[in-house]
Amino acid sequence: MIYLYRGNYADSGDYMINKSKPIGFFDSGVGGISVLKEAVKLMRSESYIYYGDSINAPYGTKDIDTIKKLTFKGIEFLYNKGVKAIVVACNTATSAAIYDLREKYKGIPVIGIEPAVKPAVKFNRGGQILIMATPATLSQSKYFNLIKEYKVEDKIVSLPCDGLAEIIEDGNVSGNVVKNYLNSKLKKIDVSSVETIVLGCTHYPFIKEEINNIFGPEVPIIDGSFGTVKRLSSKLLEYDLFTDSKDSGTIEIFNSKNEAMVQLCYNLLSI
Repeated sequence: MIYLYRGNYADSGDYMINKSKPIGFFDSGVGGISVLKEAVKLMRSESYIYYGDSINAPYGTKDIDTIKKLTFKGIEFLYNKGVKAIVVACNTATSAAIYDLREKYKGIPVIGIEPAVKPAVKFNRGGQILIMATPATLSQSKYFNLIKEYKVEDKIVSLPCDGLAEIIEDGNVSGNVVKNYLNSKLKKIDVSSVETIVLGCTHYPFIKEEINNIFGPEVPIIDGSFGTVKRLSSKLLEYDLFTDSKDSGTIEIFNSKNEAMVQLCYNLLSI
């Protein structure tokens, strides 16, 4: 069962790209809402369909073949809704499947997300760059190649945060559950040596405040949302797919688990 919270988009039968169609966002759960929020902020006239696969979350501890299979299933759901572009708003799914997705869906833009190493290098003045991500993201060649590209291997501290996405999926974005998790994960890290933090999972921006409480507000916390939306914008321009409408667009939120998860997505979108 797929649960719908709100929106007024209707299926159009046959598939055909045009400017009035919505943009599809996919994530393993609620995390991609952090990217969708950025898109709505920058492109209010566009319409969006968001699909979160919370019933199978988390993806970050699954094997690559399973992640690919689940990701393709989610993207196919959006494709069948007639979206004009697709954003894979999940670092784990991007790492595992983005090249194969682009090969299959050649007719429309398919945009992925990756840890924001490039802006982190800009901010960094010689200290350590802490990258918080799922075990699956940190184990992929896409991640290692990204680190090598910017020649910062000696500055990187990779922190696999298994279990954190589940905590956020349960609606915990502040409080003792999050604090205890972070304190446990960070106890082996010299917090004072960290100069920049990269959030390599789209769930994690929702707990920025708790991370700030540990490192202090002077330590920049960067995620890939803005860069991903800028990439989406450039692709819409390239394909001449920006809507002609000047009115605010609609948002549909679907989830594979239940209505409560859809409501949580809506709540996170409103924060």
